[in-house]
Amino acid sequence: MRLPRRRRRCTHLDQVREVHPRTVGCEACLALRMRWVHLRLCRICGHVGCCNESQGKHAFAHFVETGHPIVRSLEADESWSFCWLDEMEL
Repeated sequence: MRLPRRRRRCTHLDQVREVHPRTVGCEACLALRMRWVHLRLCRICGHVGCCNESQGKHAFAHFVETGHPIVRSLEADESWSFCWLDEMEL
């Protein structure tokens, strides 16, 4: 008999805070007058960055710079979050 696989869990949920977007678009793209594809909100500090499909990849750059691991989509029809460290959707 095979035992069911244990589902991995994100180990960083304790860092999530009640945050609000600090800007109406990607902070870095706005400053650099660049365009973005999709927006991501850092669930630790409220930083708004662009997705990895965007030229700047500023949401990931924010993670690399700060270590803040969890982002959520800021797209109107999406409600998912993602942990960069555990590489999993939440």
